[in-house]
Amino acid sequence: MVRAADRAERPARTSVWLEGKAPRGGGARGGQPSSLDRDRITEVTVRLLDAEGLAKFSMRRLAAELNVTAMSVYWYVDTKDDLLELALDAVFGELELPDPESGEDWRDQLRALAVGYRALLVRHPWVSPLVGTFLNIGPRSVAFSRTVQQVIRRTGLPTHRLTGAISAVFQFVYGFGTIEGHLTQRSADAGLSPDEYFQQSLSTLRQAPELDDVLQESKEIMRARGGNTVEEMYERDFHFALDLVITGIESVVRGEEPHIGTAPRP
Repeated sequence: MVRAADRAERPARTSVWLEGKAPRGGGARGGQPSSLDRDRITEVTVRLLDAEGLAKFSMRRLAAELNVTAMSVYWYVDTKDDLLELALDAVFGELELPDPESGEDWRDQLRALAVGYRALLVRHPWVSPLVGTFLNIGPRSVAFSRTVQQVIRRTGLPTHRLTGAISAVFQFVYGFGTIEGHLTQRSADAGLSPDEYFQQSLSTLRQAPELDDVLQESKEIMRARGGNTVEEMYERDFHFALDLVITGIESVVRGEEPHIGTAPRP
């Protein structure tokens, strides 16, 4: 265990997965509860983050949920950030990763990875800010990243285009899933379904006359898109956008390099 004074004096740690520190776990230590270990602490952390959100999470709140003292938790993790990083990697273990060597079409595997990642971000809205905070080098996160790279390699893209393709797919999924997840969370916080929250938001916007033109254009686009519920609208938009990205990858593989404005082509 690292004392509070030591934690205050030490520079900020880059990652719980670095510094050669093996995960701590096992049975009772120094009078600590025998039912407490790092896996149990991480599991309860995920549950609290899902139920109450990132802003309300604290080591004291976690300790109360575990029915132990806060100092007991510090036998297993040095800092709150370490615990958040462990929780982040734990939920990446929920993703079902395809086998890139199975012979399955890369398009199907890429879609499966994108759909799974989106669902993860919606299911755990606290994940998106943490993805942008930590290095994401835990074993489950690395397994996901490695599978993504292997699937993208099978597209036939030249090596110097692989990172751009990964960004095109998964930065899109990250943004889409983040917005969808946060809308779902805001709806729940307001005690409303996503459909009720959406309609309430539209009613509020209609009270602002300066937004009439924008609202009318948006309504026309939404009618053309179709979908009677927020879920249906998200589904249609997500899968069409994902198809656009995959079609773009296919076009580059065929030698149809994209022209972006007047920027010089590398």
